[in-house]
Amino acid sequence: MEPFALQAGLDLLGPETLPFLLVATGLVLAILETTAPGAHFIVVGAALFFAGLVGLVGAQAGLGVLAGPVALGGMVVLFGLATLWTYRTFEIYPSEGGQTSDSASLRGSTGRVTERVTPSGGGVVLDDGGFDPHYTARSVDGEIPEETEVVVVDPGGGNVLTVESFESTDSIDRALSEGREREPAAEETADRDQDDAGEREREPEREAE
Repeated sequence: MEPFALQAGLDLLGPETLPFLLVATGLVLAILETTAPGAHFIVVGAALFFAGLVGLVGAQAGLGVLAGPVALGGMVVLFGLATLWTYRTFEIYPSEGGQTSDSASLRGSTGRVTERVTPSGGGVVLDDGGFDPHYTARSVDGEIPEETEVVVVDPGGGNVLTVESFESTDSIDRALSEGREREPAAEETADRDQDDAGEREREPEREAE
């Protein structure tokens, strides 16, 4: 009785109701993907949108069977598989190692600048950035020109990344390395100075003896 009741309810609402809901849901998921890249909403969103669109066209053309739950469910699966195949084929979504389970995993990721990055904004594409590797980004200080290789220093929740150019990070690493090398030398010099001071203090004592 329940399937018949569900079908009767859909008939009362009209044949376009369910396809319209699928189209609306697909659009919402697509918008969520643009605001939170790497969230993996786009495949499901595209499947729902195109299935609903076919259902709407079928209902308008008098092919009500295309707007039914069974047909729409089958089309969601088919369009979902087609979308996923497209992403894998065109390397929009790498088959291995490209998934982003959470924003914290973006820390240390590398990529390049697609839109000049400043402290207020910009754009980058990551080497391993999930379904959509394009992210909004900002720099810590100064400007980073297009095509510059960068590394993520703060994922920022996955919405706006903070990045630094490799040149900047190399300079920092070199400075830290030089600092680490100078520390032992400074300690050795201080020890020698202390030993010399001790020797000078003991010399008058030996002369007095």
